[in-house]
Amino acid sequence: MHHFDDIYPFSAIVGQEQMKKALLLNAINPRIGGVLIKGEKGTAKSTAARALAHLLPEREVVDECIFGCDPKDPKGLCLDCQKKGELKTKITRMRVVELPISATEDKVVGSLDIEHALKKGEKKFEPGILAQAHRNILYVDEVNLLNDHIVDVLLDAAAMGMNFIEREGVSYVHPASFILIGTMNPEEGELRPQLLDRFGLCVDIEGIMDADTRVEVIRRRQQYEEHPEEFLQRWIEPEQELRDRIVRAQKLLPTVSISDEMLHVIAQICIDMGVDGHRADITMMKTASTIAAYQGRTEVVEEDVREAASLVLAHRMRRRPFSEQRMDVQKVDQSIQKTQTGHSHQHSHSHTHSH
Repeated sequence: MHHFDDIYPFSAIVGQEQMKKALLLNAINPRIGGVLIKGEKGTAKSTAARALAHLLPEREVVDECIFGCDPKDPKGLCLDCQKKGELKTKITRMRVVELPISATEDKVVGSLDIEHALKKGEKKFEPGILAQAHRNILYVDEVNLLNDHIVDVLLDAAAMGMNFIEREGVSYVHPASFILIGTMNPEEGELRPQLLDRFGLCVDIEGIMDADTRVEVIRRRQQYEEHPEEFLQRWIEPEQELRDRIVRAQKLLPTVSISDEMLHVIAQICIDMGVDGHRADITMMKTASTIAAYQGRTEVVEEDVREAASLVLAHRMRRRPFSEQRMDVQKVDQSIQKTQTGHSHQHSHSHTHSH
């Protein structure tokens, strides 16, 4: 039996580069709006979610606060912490909060005791899963089997970083900023397009069709199970490097700027790909900025936009026959060239900060 600390290291996951990148980008910038991982059973989905929690740096929380508020963020404090004078703090690691398929809305958003509010004139809030998820990872397995309304509520909170509850005229709001990881098995039915569109990023788990890579997967699993201490020891350094890189990227992110030219490129790609609404453009801007920060840059370049396109657009293109759902890379390149020819004579250098 492994003890809790024996979590398979994130860096040791073989292949699945897109999935790993999507998870890291959401860890650096949860405002991207989560990631939906599609793939069959028995793939590295839940392994990756747990590995990510273990990888992320420990953080300071207000002791005995149900939300684990960040003491350094006075604006983001919950109502109780705002009232306290001196905040007692402790250091904890991030955890994975799982959402069971059977969860009711009250279980997810929490509940307000209306009678208490009317009698005593004060709000009594019973925290739900979104309260536990604040500053953690919210892992939703088989999101396509959840009630649509609950998925809506989750995605709302993920996008706003807040959970807002209203019952019979009594309302309550609390911080709910979390890394949202949803998974689904496409064989069990799709997610409705309006919900798909609201996940920031979407990746498909690739079935590994290369024998050498598959052998490596098996070999690592075997080493991990037979000699966990040695195996984990070997990955301590790569894990720490990745952790440092995430922290650097988080610090860099607010200073990343994106030029008008790059915004034009993003808009053109979205137009050419036939994407509805503006959510894709905005998510692409956030994602490209986060990729730049991850690469240690403060300026978004074309390569960032190209990479963002493959993570942001695959699930947003108007439904085509299944065979054509893959991202068309050449088409993205054409869009990029289009903007360059149109832009060269009126070169604009104004910059926007976007997060």
